[in-house]
Amino acid sequence: MQKLQQISKRILYLPPFQETDRPILAAIVGEEKTLLIDAGNSSRHAKLFLDQLEKRKIKGDWLVLTHWHWDHIFGTSEFPVPIISHSKTRDKIKELQKLSWEDRDIDLRVDEGTEIPFCADAMKKELGNQRNILLSDPDIAFETRMEINLGELNCVIEHVGGDHSDDSSIIYIREEKCLFIGDCLYANLYSEKWNYTIENMLQLISQIEKYDAEVFILSHHEAPLTKAEFRSFIQLLKKTAFLTKKYEGDEEAIFGEMSADLHRGLNELEIETIGYFINGFS
Repeated sequence: MQKLQQISKRILYLPPFQETDRPILAAIVGEEKTLLIDAGNSSRHAKLFLDQLEKRKIKGDWLVLTHWHWDHIFGTSEFPVPIISHSKTRDKIKELQKLSWEDRDIDLRVDEGTEIPFCADAMKKELGNQRNILLSDPDIAFETRMEINLGELNCVIEHVGGDHSDDSSIIYIREEKCLFIGDCLYANLYSEKWNYTIENMLQLISQIEKYDAEVFILSHHEAPLTKAEFRSFIQLLKKTAFLTKKYEGDEEAIFGEMSADLHRGLNELEIETIGYFINGFS
């Protein structure tokens, strides 16, 4: 079972579970209020999180959604607190409220290309026979940026978009120098070939780099990244974007220069990243 982890006195998180695509869920605990981040991919996931918070006598006051993907919103009905999201996230949730989540309907959407096979499989594993998905409407929708004071703890919520989902938002806890990235630095999965695009990625990175953070949380990474680890990841994304543009998506040329610069063969993450940028190059 996933167990609540503590980054600091004020920040706790439930680690991800890859088999059923559960993302990180988190609680930011101020002196007066608590902000919860993401609702989980099922009622079971949400209840697990809330039960573990209750054992620590932590009760949420607001819930913020990083984006609309199923694994971040299917547990919303379990949270008896106001929900905050970007306006695009709210609009997408309203669309999803009309859908059926029975196997045949999920499979049909996979055939149509509007659902991802990986997500379909994860949904079936996570949900079992409990398919009565109740998606709550966000109570507060913002457009660009908003701030919440939790009591000696200030959180900035900013819309950043990106290839993964154009409604993506990040959450920065100023006093803790902690930045919740969500899924925004992951590839676009709702396409024939999973991809990054150069323009979107560079714009996204410029928005993220504005924040003075020491700890970085990506929703499907097992543990938070240090500043050095995150900088290394960002440099890989920047370098690959540059080489993809320089060589106009020529895989052999990109592999050759990056390998020569590193004085070694490329690792799995580097190969995957190059593949995503090539897939998105046009």
